[in-house]
Amino acid sequence: MKLILVRHGETLMNRERRVQGGSSDVELSDEGVKQARKVASFLKNEDIAAIVSSPLKRARATANAIASRHHLSVEIDNGLKEVEVGEFEGMSISTLNTTFSQFLVQWWKGGGTQRLPGGESLVELQQRAWVPVEHLLAEGRNRTVLVVSHYFVILVIILKALDLPLDYFTKFRLDPSGVNILEIEDYGTRLVVFNDTSY
Repeated sequence: MKLILVRHGETLMNRERRVQGGSSDVELSDEGVKQARKVASFLKNEDIAAIVSSPLKRARATANAIASRHHLSVEIDNGLKEVEVGEFEGMSISTLNTTFSQFLVQWWKGGGTQRLPGGESLVELQQRAWVPVEHLLAEGRNRTVLVVSHYFVILVIILKALDLPLDYFTKFRLDPSGVNILEIEDYGTRLVVFNDTSY
């Protein structure tokens, strides 16, 4: 299966550098809408069989832009929602780095295995985010499927697919509307595109 993973376009919270987890259901910014249109154009020639999205508005809007080029409806899967960040929701990155610096260092070094205050751990996120991927694989491997989701969701899916330790998430970065492509075969999985925003 060719699995295309697209991060949603920019939101105002992204631009303002505020923490945006699973409880922030915000729209795309004007720039994010432009990015969604551009990524839709970029992917227009892909032979996509199905499009699945996180239920959050920013992901759905990006998915709908892509789906409009393929005459497909967008399936919604709650398992693709961004990680629940609990007390960090909406906080500015600068405040977070100052107020919770000690916790963040421990969380970072621990590979996200520690649960965020009032939220989830990346272990829990990976467990729920992998379920939709398993469903897609069960529906057939000889096709191209597109998933629109969020920063941490996409990273933990990629790491799981490549059999890499979860703490490798610190070695990667995803930009808004970045395109990632996995080729999942019986003999293993390859990451053939990562964070492509060249379009």
